[in-house]
Amino acid sequence: MTARRGASVPGRSSREDKNEGKIDRAKGRAKEAGGALSGDKGKKSEGRADQRKGKAKEKKGAAKDLLK
Repeated sequence: MTARRGASVPGRSSREDKNEGKIDRAKGRAKEAGGALSGDKGKKSEGRADQRKGKAKEKKGAAKDLLK
């Protein structure tokens, strides 16, 4: 069984969560900028959602560090 990207995987390290969060935030910024340039409100809001998802993953990783 393989894990899908973004799926919650038990035993994932805090570093992996933080890195994945940073990637999601970067993708979100790119989508938001692309949506703003093209006037695509859907793409712009999708980018913002990706940024929020990334920030949540980073916070999850930070919380795991505190519980170590």
